[in-house]
Amino acid sequence: MKITECACKSAIVKSKIYGVDYAINPYTGCEHACVYCYATFMKKYTNHIEPWGEFADVKINAPGVLEKQLRKITEGSVLLSSVTDPYQPVEKKYEITRKCLLALSKSRLDVSILTKSSLVLRDIDVLAGMNASVGFTITTLNEDVRKKFEPMASPVNERLDAIKKLSENGVQTWVLFGPILPFFSDGNNEINDIFSACKDAGVSYMVVDKLNPYPSVRKEVRKLLAKEYPKLIKGYEEIARNETRYNSTLGSRIKEAADKHGIITEKCF
Repeated sequence: MKITECACKSAIVKSKIYGVDYAINPYTGCEHACVYCYATFMKKYTNHIEPWGEFADVKINAPGVLEKQLRKITEGSVLLSSVTDPYQPVEKKYEITRKCLLALSKSRLDVSILTKSSLVLRDIDVLAGMNASVGFTITTLNEDVRKKFEPMASPVNERLDAIKKLSENGVQTWVLFGPILPFFSDGNNEINDIFSACKDAGVSYMVVDKLNPYPSVRKEVRKLLAKEYPKLIKGYEEIARNETRYNSTLGSRIKEAADKHGIITEKCF
């Protein structure tokens, strides 16, 4: 893993994500190395030859730059993060995300965090005193599958435990159920189990998304399938050919589980 310290000119930028005004990405690159990551395009803005998932650039001056920018940004919503995980392992050493949160705690911005790491619990002292919510990405409850698709992310049970602890300390929590993995987390039983686990953890709101159709994503997923689950390749190809029908079936399963567990759900497909 190549870790590089670098300087940034801007720490907070306008977001292109619907419903989010700004984004803060304390790092470029991500150690979690998720096979389905859509942010691999960020590599072209670096000088790295390492594959995505094998490098992380630390924006060492981001907290100070953010403090200066916040003098002019007085309202809106901000996401940590849109193209990296703010709590990837390198954050334990550098604490760039924590320092950014301390700066944001003095502002009036609505802060939303999205992560796959239980490391966020370290900052519960800051989060409990500010207008912030923490979302955890969950793709599957099967730890063997999780290790294949999200090799460096926190185990799913740690994420669920973190949700409980944050909620108990008055921090609003939510879950991004996605990407939903065909044949791993898209069946009625699997979907119901995920909604049930999230409900038990105290979640009342979930965002649901399917596997990203970008060619780069499909290429990496296919490589994993060829290595670990070759018998599923034809099934994935069949889904791609009949995407509209698949989405309709998946949407019905999601609605049924959401209604059963009383969880407000936002579907992104």
